[in-house]
Amino acid sequence: MQRIIYDTASSLDGFIADPDHSLAWLFAVDGGTEPDESLLPADAGALVEGSTTYEWILAESDILAHPGRWREFAGDRPTFVFTTRRLPRPDGADVTFVSGAVADVLPRIRAAAGARDVWVVGGGDLAGQFLDADALDRIAVSVAPVALGAGSPLLPRRVDAGRLTLRSARVVGAFARLVYDVESADGDAVIADAAPMESTVRATRP
Repeated sequence: MQRIIYDTASSLDGFIADPDHSLAWLFAVDGGTEPDESLLPADAGALVEGSTTYEWILAESDILAHPGRWREFAGDRPTFVFTTRRLPRPDGADVTFVSGAVADVLPRIRAAAGARDVWVVGGGDLAGQFLDADALDRIAVSVAPVALGAGSPLLPRRVDAGRLTLRSARVVGAFARLVYDVESADGDAVIADAAPMESTVRATRP
């Protein structure tokens, strides 16, 4: 069953980027540069991201000058970038620029992913738009032992406790890995085939 998953890393105080939109704080954490495979969506068939996230990825790895590096991030998966601006596309990259309401674009994204999951990479406001559209099935956060004090919030929305069910909590290297299932706005569980909650905390080294 296809799911839409917001999967990201966060500081302890709930920020996914610092005030300069940088992830240097994350790369300074042991395992932050080359994350354990269990910290990434296992079956993502399409990626979705906002323009700030997309531009940061391009700049950080100098991808426009070295387009082959795009595959290191996205592989051969189609990527949808929500933007209202004209942005560059790396040579050979399967990148589609979209705008407007999430609900309007969602059929194209789902079709591109096929039977596999959709990975909402970021940022937080875009993930919030998926939540607003009642289209977010799971939130997975790798919490780093870092506090930023300010920056781009993990999810700039109010989400009441009744909409999130903790599915698992475990230690992966330096990170606390938290996975929540999201219930729809009308109270029905979005994930019909979720496994029972993992009740123990276990350590896994990268």
